[in-house]
Amino acid sequence: MCAGDDRNCPDFELHHRQFKETLDRERRSFLRSSFAAAGGAAAMTAGGISLVTPKMAAAAEKHQPATRAYHHLPANADTVHWGYFSKKLKPQVEIDSGDFITIEALTHHANDDAERMVKGDPGVESVFLWTKEKKGVNRRGAGPMDASLFGRGAGEGLGVHICTGPVYVRGAEEGDVIELRIIDVMPRPSANPQHQGKAFGSNAAAWWGFHYKDLLTEPKPREVVTIYEVDATGERNWAKAVYNFTWTPQTDPSGVVHKTIDYPGVPVDHSTVKENHGILKNVRIPIRPHFGVIGLAPKEADIVDSIPPSYTGGNIDNWRIGKGATMYYPVAVEGGLLSVGDSHASQGDSELCGTAIECSLNGTFQVILHKKADLAGTALEALDYPMLETRDEWVVHGFSFANYLSELGPKAQSDIYNKSSVDLALRDAFRKMRRFLMTTKKLTEDEAISLITVGVDFGITQVVDGNWGVHAVIRKDLFAGGVS
Repeated sequence: MCAGDDRNCPDFELHHRQFKETLDRERRSFLRSSFAAAGGAAAMTAGGISLVTPKMAAAAEKHQPATRAYHHLPANADTVHWGYFSKKLKPQVEIDSGDFITIEALTHHANDDAERMVKGDPGVESVFLWTKEKKGVNRRGAGPMDASLFGRGAGEGLGVHICTGPVYVRGAEEGDVIELRIIDVMPRPSANPQHQGKAFGSNAAAWWGFHYKDLLTEPKPREVVTIYEVDATGERNWAKAVYNFTWTPQTDPSGVVHKTIDYPGVPVDHSTVKENHGILKNVRIPIRPHFGVIGLAPKEADIVDSIPPSYTGGNIDNWRIGKGATMYYPVAVEGGLLSVGDSHASQGDSELCGTAIECSLNGTFQVILHKKADLAGTALEALDYPMLETRDEWVVHGFSFANYLSELGPKAQSDIYNKSSVDLALRDAFRKMRRFLMTTKKLTEDEAISLITVGVDFGITQVVDGNWGVHAVIRKDLFAGGVS
């Protein structure tokens, strides 16, 4: 038998997949053993200026057990919450600061093509199970369970993302900061034998997209779903379009008709749509595997729509939040309650039409807790927004409303959809970057404003998530001229 490296072998695809699975097991073993050592963790911050100084790392290590543990949190009907964050959720796993954890994340768009993205995968099938008698996950969104607002279904689709978790971080309290290192990101292969070695994702140009009321061609308006293929073996670093179809009214197993994409997980009956193959010919989309949703539970409400991002993270939809990146999140509730979802194979800045290439992924993370008492005078002191750090850049996230749950009052979760603008998000990103430079780099306000103007790149993160986002990117090598 070939070792998965002989393309002339009649069973090459099977052997190659077995080879990749072996590599995956070896990677897990590596994480359990050598990466569990403190030296392996320290190596993750090598190669660039980090917000976490050696002194801060030493302070954080005092709150960690001598041995780092490795955890694995699968995605199934028992381990996910669909469309919302909540400080009331029971943790799926408890971990210590310094531990590693692999978290499986499922796309809520898998039923756009169940043959490719659901069939044969027990975990995914359990989540998307929906018959007249039973739903694998009933609540989908932060709305009422009796669907008394719109009649769409339990939770009303007021929040759409399948979130795996939450993860309880021992010792985490309000005012602390959780540092989340993204060690690895891998696509979840299709379990359908007809699509071995492949993964798939869905891009929905939907009614909430920025483009929707600005179409040129008929029919207008319309929602169009494009299915993309990704190489799950890792040999090909680009995605290609398989086909698209225009959304037609879909009747869910409970008998509700969905004229638009208004409720997550509705199974698409492909006998009712026309698949258009041969689209986007000769176009290769570079894959940028990342997580649209990583966040902690906010404290302001018991149940919170997963769509608008806020100060504890959530649906930021920044494609830079992928392998090798580090996120910093302010803790609002005991244990932090970390959840991961909305996994993407690729996305451009703005997520303009409403979604990315929504594709199930597995992520491996290391979680570091920084206690409030250790943060005085550091870059993380009083951090009140999600901060991104890569090897070469720092990225500040601005939103139309930095903490919309607090700023907009009792109706915040509905009002946010009517009050957001790019102008407000840019203003917030500017203010946060100014504060970052003045506190972290000890610049005067005048110095910070000049540097922002000539050295910081602002970009539109997304204009489709209720609380619109603008990010500000500053390169670390701007500060390579010496120590002031």
